[in-house]
This record gives sequence, C-alpha cells and structure tokens, in this order.
Amino acid sequence: QVQLVESGGDLVQPGGSLRLSCAGSGSIFSQNDMGWYRQAPGKERELVAFITTGGRSTFVDSVKGRFTFSRDNAGSTVYLHMNSLKPDDTAVYYCNVGVVVGNTYRPLGLWGQGTLVTVSS
Repeated sequence: QVQLVESGGDLVQPGGSLRLSCAGSGSIFSQNDMGWYRQAPGKERELVAFITTGGRSTFVDSVKGRFTFSRDNAGSTVYLHMNSLKPDDTAVYYCNVGVVVGNTYRPLGLWGQGTLVTVSS
C-alpha cells in the first residue's frame, strides 16, 4: 500500500481550467499505473481516468477531450489537466496507484483525502 497526496482543487467558473496534482514518492508512477476518481455530491465514487506506466491513458466519456494527463520527469507526480470545466465536474477528486489489466483499472494502496473541485459561477 502507498499513500498519495492530491492537491490543486479550487473554485472555478464554468469553462475554466484547473490542474490537479497527485504526489507520491520516488518514481512511483514509473513503477505503477494510476487512476483518478471523483465523487460528486450525493453520488458514488467513479473512476474518471487512468494511465499506464507506458503512458497509455483512458478517460470516461464525460471528460474525454477535456482532461489530459502529464507526469514529471522523476515519475513522482502525476497531473490531471482539466479544461472546459462544467458544473457536473464538481466533485472531490482522488488518485491512486493501481494495475491496468486490459481496459480495467484496479486501485492499490491507501486513499488520500482528495481535493475538492467546485465548478460554479
């Protein structure tokens, strides 16, 4: 199990952009696949996107074309770039390392506290 720290959540206007960070240690994201989740008010937590150590990423339809991944060179931090934000994107966002098998992501390690993204005017 590992612990990751999410940060970067904020209040943003519809159509705005935000970058979330998922910080680990060492080269954790060079050794593990990872995923982003979110839990909107009154809803179940859902997987939003995941990326393999080889850089292959997958996004759910609701964010496809608006969200992208990046990683630092050391492999210690992964970023979720969120563009054209909508009120429906409002949620607490979480990250975790995991394993991608086929097109299925399975999380490993401990969940952090998440970071709150609020999209509202």
